[in-house]
Amino acid sequence: MLHYLIRRFFLLCFLMAGISLVVFLLSHAVPSDPVVANLSERNLDDAEMVAAFRAKWGLDQPLYKQYLRYLKNLLHGDLGISIRTQRPVLEDLIRYFPATVELALFGMFFAVFFGMIFGVISAVKRGSLTEQVLRGMSIFGVSVPSYWLALILLYVFYLTLGIAPGPGRISTRITAPDHITGFFLLDSLLQGKGRLFADSLRHLILPGMCLGMFTTGLISRTTRSSLLETFGQDYIRTAQAKGLSRQRILVKHALGNALLPVVTIIGMGFSNLLSGMVLVETIFAWPGIGQYAFQSAQNLDFPAIVGVSLLIALNHVVINLAIDLLYGVLDPRVRYR
Repeated sequence: MLHYLIRRFFLLCFLMAGISLVVFLLSHAVPSDPVVANLSERNLDDAEMVAAFRAKWGLDQPLYKQYLRYLKNLLHGDLGISIRTQRPVLEDLIRYFPATVELALFGMFFAVFFGMIFGVISAVKRGSLTEQVLRGMSIFGVSVPSYWLALILLYVFYLTLGIAPGPGRISTRITAPDHITGFFLLDSLLQGKGRLFADSLRHLILPGMCLGMFTTGLISRTTRSSLLETFGQDYIRTAQAKGLSRQRILVKHALGNALLPVVTIIGMGFSNLLSGMVLVETIFAWPGIGQYAFQSAQNLDFPAIVGVSLLIALNHVVINLAIDLLYGVLDPRVRYR
């Protein structure tokens, strides 16, 4: 296990270096000028102002020198200064990432809860009308674009019915909690603010449902397929021949052995929720990494764009490693080399 972790750590270092190079080159290959995106028209007419801006952000240097300087700073934990916010990128990521994690966790809870239930029911009631309905819901969840679903949810539940709060993490009439962890639900509980907790939870429902629909469909379909495959194994038929109840066979023998592919889907789904919510966060005015990335791209904020990309890549790598380690817990036959 130790040798496996050491090898994965070194692979992680090479992978992050490669990703930083690719993202750095791609962000600078965009046919736009950050000077034009960040300076006013009046300042653009001032040659000294333009030259000072380029010199300040290193844009007057050759591209390879810009990358080598960035890589040197990266090795010291410095992601650079955001052109848009004028703050260290690392500070911005720490500020915005908790909102994204909180939303992703809620969406993942929604996906796992309903995905597992729908998948188990579909497998147990194979061929029934209930299964057909649940399979249709799963296909809908996988097929519908998240941005379209976000707009529909806001229109129906917020604008038309008025039973859900509008965009944002909390209502405008409520003050945000003091920053402790950055998670509004947890911070409001730690500070004993029940009203703030309830309001934060209500604001999580619509974007969480929107983000969780796709993963719900994947988990449901994977759970159903894995359970149906498990039901055909010899040990399941042996358990049935012994007269064990259907419920006991499902809980004690089938479900545990069908979890491995489901765990993979859950892990990858959570990783995707952490990285693929730019449009949803923008529509719901959610102050997370997705909205930060969108605003950075609008302003050609190179340090912020590369910083967000590295964070997303790190999320994928760490979650993949966690899934691999969890395999050994769920299946004793798995060995690490």
